Amino acid sequence: GPTRKMPLTATAMDFFQLFVPDNVLKNMVVQTNMYAKKYQERFGSDDAWIDVTLTEMKAFLGYMISTSIHHCESVLSIWSSGFYSNKSIALIMTQSRFEKILKYFHIVAFRSSQATHGLYKIQPFLDSLQNGFDSAFRPSQAQVLHEPLIDEDPVFIATCTERELRKRKKRKFSLWVRQCSSTGFICQIYVHLKEGSGADGLDALKNKPQLHSMVAKSLCQNASGKNYIIFTGPSITSLNLFEEFEKQEIYCCGLLSARKSDCTGLPPSMLNNPETPQSRGQYRIRMKGNMSLICWYNKGHFRFLTNAYSPVQQGVIIKRKSGEIPCPLAVEAFAAHLSYICKYDDKYSKYFISHKPNKTWQQVFWFAISITINNAYILYKMSEAYHVTRYSRAQFGERLVKELLGLEDTSPSH
Repeated sequence: GPTRKMPLTATAMDFFQLFVPDNVLKNMVVQTNMYAKKYQERFGSDDAWIDVTLTEMKAFLGYMISTSIHHCESVLSIWSSGFYSNKSIALIMTQSRFEKILKYFHIVAFRSSQATHGLYKIQPFLDSLQNGFDSAFRPSQAQVLHEPLIDEDPVFIATCTERELRKRKKRKFSLWVRQCSSTGFICQIYVHLKEGSGADGLDALKNKPQLHSMVAKSLCQNASGKNYIIFTGPSITSLNLFEEFEKQEIYCCGLLSARKSDCTGLPPSMLNNPETPQSRGQYRIRMKGNMSLICWYNKGHFRFLTNAYSPVQQGVIIKRKSGEIPCPLAVEAFAAHLSYICKYDDKYSKYFISHKPNKTWQQVFWFAISITINNAYILYKMSEAYHVTRYSRAQFGERLVKELLGLEDTSPSH
């Protein structure tokens, strides 16, 4: 849960600034003004540009965040006369001023000689965000490594053609998280660039198991010695990785797939389906030290690799139609924690900022801001302030937008 007690009067802005404090926003102001100056020295002066202020930077973020509540194709719709126009916030800043700030917006204006990573323009912000996540929240023992749903809002996906969807999904990076499975709080973000010749680029990592193993190690680098139980999907689950994590006192439970997982070191007899027909709930076990490989049958064979649960401990999965199905405790735990993450995705993935810039570092930035607001809301729901006001996620977002824009009326619209 939260590591600090927030007052009853804490606002949405107070929770947001646990992760994005004023000093981070002031740095954005400084870097944006430096980039604007450098750009104009190179391409000619821009008479319409005036240095951005902290108040304007907050308003700029407020406009962007508003697209996470009212999903529109372009943030500029706020100033239009169409369906997505918003006269109540459009008066705070003119459209031309907003576009100027958007043109020059930067977090790192100059590339240093040491910057070799493709995300150097956003890395200081991601590092600051990580410090905020670590200091504001203490996660539960059970956590999940996965790729969150960060694409389009459900209406777009339901109405677009397959060709449009494929074109829209072409991102140059993948975003992975380590997430507390009791609360949904995202403890750590890892961004992997899909293109690049560096040590972590796909040129160096041709096979996916090696890539996913590297992602898992990066996400768990601050987790050693804390007895966490990490749940993983088929792409990450592997015997070598789990054994390496066990040495760091990190325990694992993962779903195996002969097609997606790295099955090195696992007995082939357990990876092949038995010839004799099996009834639901039956399972076979093979052990190596603390590691258990479980093959469980339920309308198909499911394989789990774990060193976090004893394979002889019994659990049960409850289905609405078929009732209780017996299973090892590891299978029950895996199903429970993964279903929680699915609920989180259903509830929070629709509140991602709609603005889709062309530059990769900006795409990562707005995804990170969206995750930050979701984390801020989770802390708000766990605080005493929630029992006073009880805002929904949409109302919390609206309140944050109004506070960033400096509007006095911060009451939510129902």
